[in-house]
Amino acid sequence: MFLFIFFCFLLILLPLSASAECKCDLTETIGGSGHKNKALKLKIVAILSILIAGAFGVSIPSFGKNISTFHPENNIFFIIKAFAAGVILATGFVHILPDAYESLTSPCLSPKPWQDFPFTGFVAMVSAILTMMVDAFATSFYQRLHFSKALPVNDDDKEMHAEHEGHVHVHTHATHGHAHGSAFASSDASGSGTSDLFRHRIVSQVLELGIVVHSVIIGISLGASGSVKTIKPLVAALTFHQFFEGMGLGGCISQAKFKSKAVAAMILFFSLTTPVGIGIGIGISKVYKENSPTALVIEGIFNSASAGILIYMALVDLLATDFMSPKLQTNFKLQLGANFSLLLGSGCMSLLAKWA
Repeated sequence: MFLFIFFCFLLILLPLSASAECKCDLTETIGGSGHKNKALKLKIVAILSILIAGAFGVSIPSFGKNISTFHPENNIFFIIKAFAAGVILATGFVHILPDAYESLTSPCLSPKPWQDFPFTGFVAMVSAILTMMVDAFATSFYQRLHFSKALPVNDDDKEMHAEHEGHVHVHTHATHGHAHGSAFASSDASGSGTSDLFRHRIVSQVLELGIVVHSVIIGISLGASGSVKTIKPLVAALTFHQFFEGMGLGGCISQAKFKSKAVAAMILFFSLTTPVGIGIGIGISKVYKENSPTALVIEGIFNSASAGILIYMALVDLLATDFMSPKLQTNFKLQLGANFSLLLGSGCMSLLAKWA
């Protein structure tokens, strides 16, 4: 849905940008075939290192289920998740949003409409609102569907349930002496747990969408670049970038409790996006002009949308949910640890912006 909306948006705006006389088509002079070969080798190294780091980072929470540290109920899991949420938040604010602003305010675009309206903030805002709508509507739809099936239909059914409930209560007391409450209470608890699980699944899928859009754009930019000086620092920075982002996404996937095939598909999809983007960038490097109006508008719009998704997900679905939970509110030491981990994660990711 997000992609369809933005493609429609681009079809309207691209003719406006194409009319501009771009004076930024000058590319960096490449020092012969040796320089190109060295750049290509670095790109291949980047593909391998980013693939391994991303796959390892996103797999740690899912494949570490047998380790008590990575259980969602464990305090350490809250600390790790806060660190990962800080990474994702810094990715949106410090990495993606400034890049989007730079693209959409480039002098290579026509002054109208790009210099007359703050498209970067507008698209990020719309993206965050749409993410919230999808999150809210999907969750409420599932809850209505689930509880409409669980509730009795008529008075006769209510009486039958009441009689059966009373029977079960007395029987279990007489025989085992440890079953308390009603069938409806058990049903409500089960429904609440199922609703939380469904919400975790929505969060993990929408979060992966935001990360994937950004990762493909990063990969294409790196693959299309012919500058060794530009590629060298990006290889190390993006390797750490993918590892930390993978940990954040992996924690959400672990909590969603998908089936093994779905988990494997999500891990594979995340791991391959940046390397595939680099491969696409290598393939189109001869015709791709990063300062062309079309490239700038596409990168700017998609980066803005990605930033809006990641910022919303990090603040609302990751941080607010955990930091306002009873587990964290009643444990001061855990609160301090989670806050420190959040600051550490956002700080480390912000520091990487110096190179990537």
